[in-house]
Amino acid sequence: MKIGIIGCGFIGGQICRAIDSGAINAELYALSDSSPNKALELAASLKRCSPASMKLEELLQSVDLVVESASQNAVRFVVPRALEAGCDVMVLSVGALADEELRERLFRLAEQNNCKLYFPSGAVAGIDGINSASAAGISSVTLTTRKPPLSLAGAPHVETLGIELEKIEKETLLFEGPASEAVKAFPANVNVAATISLAGIGFERTKVRVIADPALSRNIHEITVEGEFGKLFTRVENLPSPENPKTSYLAALSAISTLKKILNPVQIGT
Repeated sequence: MKIGIIGCGFIGGQICRAIDSGAINAELYALSDSSPNKALELAASLKRCSPASMKLEELLQSVDLVVESASQNAVRFVVPRALEAGCDVMVLSVGALADEELRERLFRLAEQNNCKLYFPSGAVAGIDGINSASAAGISSVTLTTRKPPLSLAGAPHVETLGIELEKIEKETLLFEGPASEAVKAFPANVNVAATISLAGIGFERTKVRVIADPALSRNIHEITVEGEFGKLFTRVENLPSPENPKTSYLAALSAISTLKKILNPVQIGT
C-alpha cells in the first residue's frame, strides 16, 4: 500500500517514523504540507524511507491511502479531492465533520467511488463500546475534557470571550454544550468529541464539557454513556505530545494502530 501524508506536524511525523522503523508494513510514498520546507525536513529525518515531497494533486494521483493530519480546513479542501481520485482516507481532524453538509458529501463520495473513510479513536478509550451500544439504543453521551489552561491557547472560544488563561487559578468550566459547537469552539482540542458523535448519537445530542485546570499536567478525557446496554464510563489521562501541547500523544498512537489494523488480516475488537 502506498501512503501519502497531508500535514507534517507531530502526528504526521509519528506515522512517518512508524513506517520508517518497519512497525507499519506499507510504503511511505509522499508527503505534503502547506509549508513545503516542513515536508522536506521530515523526509530528510527518516532513515529508511525516502518519500517525495509533492503538491497535493500529484500526491492524490499516486497513492492508495491518504492520511489527513493537518487541520479541519484541510479536511474540507483535501478529503473530497482524495475520494474523487479513488483514494481511501484516514481523517484525524474529525471535528470538521460537525458540518452536516460536508459530512454527507464525504460519505456520499466514499460510497460513489468505492473508497474507505477511517476515523481513529484518537485520545480516548471506549469508541468500541459506543459502537456496540449504538446497535441497540443510547440515551445519553457526555464527554468531559480537562486540560492545563495554556494548552487551550488560541481556541476560538477563548479568544472570542477574551479568557485570560494565564490568570486561571482553579478548575474552571469554560464550555458546556453540544459537540457540534464544541468542535468549533476548540477545533484543536476536542476532535475526539466528533469521533464520539459519529460512533454514537450524533453531534447535537452528544454533550461536551471543557474544563481548564492549572493543577493538571495531563489532558484528561472522561466519557459517560447510558443506554439499553447499561452504563459505560472511561477515563484517560493523556500525556501531551512534546511538540504540540494541544495534541495528546495517544492520538498519534491511535493513528498508527489504525494503519496497522487496516493492513492486518486479523481484526480484534469492534
